[in-house]
Amino acid sequence: MLLSRASLAFLLMAAVAAAPAFSTPTHKKSSTPHARTAHGSAHAKKASTKSSRGKKARRAKLRGQQGIDSARANEIQQALIREHYLTGEPTGQWDSATVSAMQKFQADQGWQTKLAPDSRALKKLGLGPDYSDAINASGSSFADPKPANSIPGSQADGFAAASGVNR
Repeated sequence: MLLSRASLAFLLMAAVAAAPAFSTPTHKKSSTPHARTAHGSAHAKKASTKSSRGKKARRAKLRGQQGIDSARANEIQQALIREHYLTGEPTGQWDSATVSAMQKFQADQGWQTKLAPDSRALKKLGLGPDYSDAINASGSSFADPKPANSIPGSQADGFAAASGVNR
């Protein structure tokens, strides 16, 4: 009995070990020569790349801000004139004089000097975001909280119990 169990266990282990050797590969190669030509040869790849480049260029969408609006350029120029980084009258054109004035302003602040105005520079010039018409701006109050003695005793006891502080 012991010998038959041992031989049965040996037979099962041998079958499990040999199973991968008899399995079939899951990847099937294409049997059509056309598929091999379209994906395999350098000539076919070059031709398909050329035709797809034109399509991609036509489909490419420009993202982000592409230029500075003349009204915004006018505001920035007025601020740069006020801070003595630009001379003359604001034109509303984002020209080379305005770009160099903005770069000098940003460099003097120790910030990067890329071509687009830095958000910190615009805030420093007083041209940051305006939240006056935000949903909660009109009725908001930033008053100090009420003193502790104005809170009802039962509520204060509840706060104390929840925080684990003994009164």
